[in-house]
Amino acid sequence: MGQADTSRLQSFLSGRWTDGNDQGATLVNPTTERALATASTTGLDLAAAVEFARTKGGPALRAMSFAERGAALKALSAVIHEQREALIDVGIANAGNTRGDAKFDIDGATGTLAAYAHWAKSLPDSASLPDGEGMQLGRTSRFHGQHVWTSRRGVAVHINAFNFPAWGMMEKAACALLAGVPVLSKPATPTAMMAEHIARLVADAGILPEGAFSALVGSAGDLLDHLDAQDGVAFTGSSDTARRLRVHPSFVERGARLNVEADSLNATVVASDVDADSDCFDLFVRDTAREMTQKAGQKCTATRRIFVPDELVDAACEALAAELGKIQVGDPSQKGVRMGPLTTAGQLGDVRAGIDRLAAESAVVTGGSERITETGYFLAPTLLRARDGAAAAFHAEEVFGPVACVLPYSGAVTEAARLVALGGGGLVTSVYSDDRKLPVELASELAPYSGRLYLAGSRLADQGTGAGTVLPSMIHGGPGRAGGGEELGGIRGLHFWMQRTALQGFKAVVEGNFGAASPVSAPS
Repeated sequence: MGQADTSRLQSFLSGRWTDGNDQGATLVNPTTERALATASTTGLDLAAAVEFARTKGGPALRAMSFAERGAALKALSAVIHEQREALIDVGIANAGNTRGDAKFDIDGATGTLAAYAHWAKSLPDSASLPDGEGMQLGRTSRFHGQHVWTSRRGVAVHINAFNFPAWGMMEKAACALLAGVPVLSKPATPTAMMAEHIARLVADAGILPEGAFSALVGSAGDLLDHLDAQDGVAFTGSSDTARRLRVHPSFVERGARLNVEADSLNATVVASDVDADSDCFDLFVRDTAREMTQKAGQKCTATRRIFVPDELVDAACEALAAELGKIQVGDPSQKGVRMGPLTTAGQLGDVRAGIDRLAAESAVVTGGSERITETGYFLAPTLLRARDGAAAAFHAEEVFGPVACVLPYSGAVTEAARLVALGGGGLVTSVYSDDRKLPVELASELAPYSGRLYLAGSRLADQGTGAGTVLPSMIHGGPGRAGGGEELGGIRGLHFWMQRTALQGFKAVVEGNFGAASPVSAPS
């Protein structure tokens, strides 16, 4: 790796910027492999940082109304958006993003903050949220019950993935801050330059009260050791790391909450009504190529398994290969480049090895595991064609890069559901069909295995976002291997950071102070 002058990233803890006492980790430009920055957390007092957030940030946030918290989120969105161009440059340099990919990340962050700012306006001017309508509990109406949500008294620890350092950071923060819980954000170290830049914008703006926002840039150290039953962790990352987190004493013994978004073998199902000459087929090809290559395939929502009826496999492989062939791969700072490098040398090695394992059960239609440049972590978009759609390899491992496999199936709804289920649960499953009945049948069968279903067809071609776009109004998460967690979903996103309590008492007291004429816990 080439040498260069590097900057030193810092953490924002206990209301001040601080630094570790050793060299720490080195962040690189994945296009040039040159060093950009270092980050260390060695020697930092994380126990004090957690306590500072609890005792300073928590009470200050809870003293604010939902409307005031929402106004703060709106202001933060504007502050970050104002620095959009500078942040795009950071994403290109440290994450290997194309300009479009960097905008996707940053605009996701500001858009989610703005969305939660908007929803805050619909919440009551009180310290709690009613959950549904109240109910009579006794023989007369005097004995009354009401479920309510109140802010937990701990810290919201956010452990974010490397692929969306802006969006991942702010989508979690929006929910916790609106819920009245202080945030301690731990970005993934390899792309932490973006997160540190945003953390400085948040800290310098002075919009949030002291202690409401902290950022740990570098290793997590002993952070989890200091959490208890009022704290929570929202984690996005690998299932291997998630398994280690689940058995930590903070969760097992002390009752801290844990929400996990992990690996996902997201599926696309082309229904039996689609033919190669249809608009629906063309939409499937365009969408799939984009979902494979946006962010160099390093998206938790990227398409990994493509289920195509037997008679359509040849046409699908040919059309996808042609579409992928249009995508220029190279230096993401250059005009016309549509896919940059993988983010780290480790990611490159993992993806190359994963392609080789899948290739043992398939034919390579286009791309492959060979590096396409001497410098930088570049691979070509890779499409594989399985010999057997049920082969275990395609349903066992997520290759986190620009890689997907066409898997043949008979076209039967029950077979599609059986094959999708082999993935063990996913974040999103796409269905392509212009039929009125087939998407309904497929949705009914696929829903138990999918956090989100994207039902695509030619009628939505000019409005649909594609399966890879996470909308703040809908939940994000998935069952099984995808982690079993939920984030976002409008006001539902607040609930993980709040406690639901059943209040029982005299109706005038309970209903007059905590009730609602209609539920407000659903998203607007």
